[in-house]
Formats: sequence, C-alpha cells, structure tokens
Amino acid sequence: MNVTGVFHVNVNCSDYGRSLEFYEMLGYQVVWEVPEKGSPEVSAAVGMPPYTVRGALLALKGAPGAPLIDLLEWRDPRDATPPYPHLYHLGIARICLVSTDLDADVETLRAHGVELISAPVRLSPPGASSSRFVCFKDPDGTILELVQLEQHG
Repeated sequence: MNVTGVFHVNVNCSDYGRSLEFYEMLGYQVVWEVPEKGSPEVSAAVGMPPYTVRGALLALKGAPGAPLIDLLEWRDPRDATPPYPHLYHLGIARICLVSTDLDADVETLRAHGVELISAPVRLSPPGASSSRFVCFKDPDGTILELVQLEQHG
C-alpha cells in the first residue's frame, strides 16, 4: 500500500446552507463546489444511481494539508434518516479537530447554540502528554470532537 494521509471526510447534511454556516464557524471555507449532477462515471464509482447534490469541498483556513470536509446535501436520491444516536455503532463514529484554545472554542460553540455532549474532560495516558477534549453535534447531529493537545512536561 502507498497511503500517505487522509484527503477528505464526507459529511452528509439535510440543509447545505445551514451546515455550511456551521462549518465556516469552525474555520472552514469552500475551495471547490461539487457539480450538481453526478456523471454516469462518478455515480457508478460511488455505487449510486444518477444523482443531484448540493455541496462543496471545505478546507480549514490556515492549515494547508489538513484533510478536507466534503459537505453534501443529497437532493435525489434523498434519505432524511438522522445520523447514529451514539458513538459505539460500527463504522466511522466522529471527526476530531485540533484546537489551540479549547476553552475559547467551547465558548464560541455555546454562543452559537451548538449542542455539547458534555463539558471538556482531561485524558492523561501514562507516560504521554495529556489532552483535553469535548464532543459536540453539527446541525444534523453528526458528532464532532475538539481536542487540545498539551505539551509533555
């Protein structure tokens, strides 16, 4: 295998405009708008019938090389089933973003009415640097995490 990193993570949403505002609040910006109609080749490559979608690839401002978010609102076909209700299901569970000031970011999330799963907690693995993290939900309930890594003393 010749894998060198993660290019993007796909987040499906029910309202592209609302979710775009949320991810922009987190520091992302649109770098490429996804074509509204999937070509027959792209549809086949992702295992879907011909589709219509609204979305974009989002990059984290000031973080070249960071994985992109592929934010998509599927128009046709469309599935309004909410995301998983918990983190112990199979498959991808959450996206973890790095913060340099967790307390300030938590206050920003609260000011925007974002649902936090809990207050920030500290994790201190033996022999390693400690960190603090918090989990929260995007407008559709997709679980995200912010972590602040601390220097090993």
